[in-house]
Amino acid sequence: MSQLRFKVVEEAYDRKAIPVDIPSERPEQYYGKYVFNRAKMYQYLDKKTYDALVFAIDNKEPLSREVADNVAAGMKQWAIDNGARHYTHWFHPLTDGTAEKHDAFIEHDGKGGVVEEFSGKLLVQQEPDASSFPNGGIRNTFEARGYSAWDISSPAFILDKTLCIPTIFISYTGESLDYKTPLLRALNAVDKAATAVAQYFDPSVKHVQSFLGWEQEYFLVDEALFSARPDLVMTGRTLMGHESAKNQQLEDHYFGAIPSRVEAFMLDLEIECHKLGIPARTRHNEVAPNQFELAPIFEETNLANDHNLLLMSLMSEVARRHNFRVLLHEKPFAGINGSGKHNNWSLGTDTGVLLFAPGKTPQANLQFIAFVANVMAAVNKHNGLLKASIASATNAHRLGANEAPPAIISIFTGSQLAEIFDKLENSSKDELIAFGDKQGVSVGASQIPEILIDNTDRNRTSPFAFTGNRFEFRAVGSSANCASAMIALNAAVADQLALFKEKVDKRLANGEVLNHAILEEVKVLIKENKAIHFDGNGYSDEWKEEAARRGLDCETSVPKIFDAYLRPDSIEMFKRTNVFSDIELHARNEVKWEVYTKKVQIEARVLGDLAINHIIPVATRYQSFLVDNLVKIKTLFDENKSKAIVAQDLSTIEKISNHMRVIKECVEQMVDARRQANRIKSEREKAIAYHDNVVPRMETIRYHIDKLELMVDNEIWPLPKYRELLFIR
Repeated sequence: MSQLRFKVVEEAYDRKAIPVDIPSERPEQYYGKYVFNRAKMYQYLDKKTYDALVFAIDNKEPLSREVADNVAAGMKQWAIDNGARHYTHWFHPLTDGTAEKHDAFIEHDGKGGVVEEFSGKLLVQQEPDASSFPNGGIRNTFEARGYSAWDISSPAFILDKTLCIPTIFISYTGESLDYKTPLLRALNAVDKAATAVAQYFDPSVKHVQSFLGWEQEYFLVDEALFSARPDLVMTGRTLMGHESAKNQQLEDHYFGAIPSRVEAFMLDLEIECHKLGIPARTRHNEVAPNQFELAPIFEETNLANDHNLLLMSLMSEVARRHNFRVLLHEKPFAGINGSGKHNNWSLGTDTGVLLFAPGKTPQANLQFIAFVANVMAAVNKHNGLLKASIASATNAHRLGANEAPPAIISIFTGSQLAEIFDKLENSSKDELIAFGDKQGVSVGASQIPEILIDNTDRNRTSPFAFTGNRFEFRAVGSSANCASAMIALNAAVADQLALFKEKVDKRLANGEVLNHAILEEVKVLIKENKAIHFDGNGYSDEWKEEAARRGLDCETSVPKIFDAYLRPDSIEMFKRTNVFSDIELHARNEVKWEVYTKKVQIEARVLGDLAINHIIPVATRYQSFLVDNLVKIKTLFDENKSKAIVAQDLSTIEKISNHMRVIKECVEQMVDARRQANRIKSEREKAIAYHDNVVPRMETIRYHIDKLELMVDNEIWPLPKYRELLFIR
């Protein structure tokens, strides 16, 4: 194995950038080439059908069967003209990934041949198997029927010669089995509630949209090195490996020059994204070695989420063309920065107003303050739920370490907004709200123009930070489906806005003036939700103690964090917003607990195998070498000359023996803990048992293996080391 290790490392170091087939056109000419967007609709549909489809999309209304047939005919022709041979309903089961079943555009022609056909019936609805996807007990194995239904708000696209139609996925009995269905419900809820409040300030507002801008962080590893690490192949992270002497401590990787191999991959990926309508714009080196980021222009939340899931598939495919593997695990390497997917979230009206942006008038600023205060209230009420929405077995390794936010939800506002809130809270009258413009700062060099400073700083330790005209939900993990966080956030805010409107309307019914009624309710929100506001260092132990005193959710056990979904206030909130039924919530938590258990179980199995079949034999061989060497030294030298050497070698032999003993004992204990946990019927209790009894032993095993890595001869160590995995150029 060591010879293979040295060979793959040498090949990785010698590998050159692969040329990219760059289109001769500029991006605007091929952007959306494989997307059935409005331009393609206009080209391939008759005007009546086009108008009906656009009206249905803009007004969130269903299509008639006749219109669906006409759309299907035009969509099929467009797909065939672009080389497509199959179509699929593309949906988001409860796996954090996507699913698809491909069908060819063929039907019998009655003459022994086939014709290419695609009807509105096939476009609008299909029947994938519902029993083989995670369902939390909603469907039994013998109850296989489920339905996928076309989401007209997200355009179809062509991927690898297959027409992909974004759809929802529900059971035969109507419960959601996916992420898209509840996301659409949550977006409808926030649209309705936010529009009602926005109409206090502008009666012409008809809709409010939720916007999402994700920032996808990821690692790249040379494919040969990846294949030489069974833990990376099986689990997406290194289950063992001592830190490299140099990692990110010099802070020389962040925003540094992009390696040529990586830049070629990024360019290739960017071109593929643009062809599929994904507005990829930003790319850069991240904090850790071999860690990078891609970020798009903001989009409507449902579409943005579809694009992120599509991107994750694209990344893996494009990376392999460049002899890379993409690691989307939140913590693939210990001791360095993990990967998140910061969700920049905002709300905007159909009149073009961003509701989280300060305005030019006191009235506009009152609207801004009202919406921000309601977000704070929603996050405060449901801080445990929001943490549950981003919790997972993989994200647990990242939260609270190396630039990741802590596992306590709080809101960072910045000094100016905090001062405004303090002023309003202590004010006894209706005061005008004013925000200063960006301030100019000179750096003292005549050739550098004045720099405009934003009204709020950024806090990298905050899991939910206000950043000027949006909130950045930083705690979302890099491998996650953004919908999980966006469902909880939009539903909670929708519920809070509906309550706010109810209270304002009650004041208005009692004869209060509109602005006074709004301002008084805003003051109540500020006073009641101060606990969620924290602008300090979220990494400090002092904050953990302070957060507990404030009553914030400080639970760190992922299986117990999931309990927040089933608290009475969460269940009632989801019911009021029509996002989840009681059955759906309980089923999803069963899935969450089951997935947590299975991921830890897989890691434990892989770690046990590597420890016993890879590490122990190598350590034993090296120990035998030291023993043989010891005997030879005693034979060659007299006692006085050999004494120091013998003592040192004996100490090393003893240390190796102790490490191997602990590893063997812990592997046996870990296997026994798994067996005991597997007997537990309750998925929740089983997940807790894995968290409490299996994970700690895995950490102990890793500690002793990492110590052996520093002692055993480098020539025989079987696995590529961190210094080899992380510094490919």
